[in-house]
Amino acid sequence: MQINVLHVEDDDVDIMIVKRAFGRLNLPYPLHIARNGVDALSKLRGTDGFEKLNPTPQIILLDLNMPKMNGLEFLEELRKDPELRHISVFIFSTSNNENDLRQAHQLNVAGYIIKPVNLESFTETLNTLQNFWKVSLFPGM
Repeated sequence: MQINVLHVEDDDVDIMIVKRAFGRLNLPYPLHIARNGVDALSKLRGTDGFEKLNPTPQIILLDLNMPKMNGLEFLEELRKDPELRHISVFIFSTSNNENDLRQAHQLNVAGYIIKPVNLESFTETLNTLQNFWKVSLFPGM
């Protein structure tokens, strides 16, 4: 089974760190990038001039603080869409705000992770997530 990942993030440095961590871990998953919630929904639906991601990503790594549509607004829209609401979403944010955490869990996130500050920590976090994906989201992989 092929796992596709959508990383919704507006910060170039964070995008680069995730790409490097995927490379260090030799993760075989295609990594798609969207710069905000509006673009992410457009890519998932194939609207507003974006080609639809096919197959639909099974995992979304989502930042909260973004322009146009923040992560929680995106998550609300995603959960309303019957074709997309099944996607497992992991919040990657610098925010440890209790309200953000509560709202994210109310919107059925699979995990809420405070962004690691360096490549090594990010790589360790992604390795842990990959192991979680293998045993809980995609058993038998």
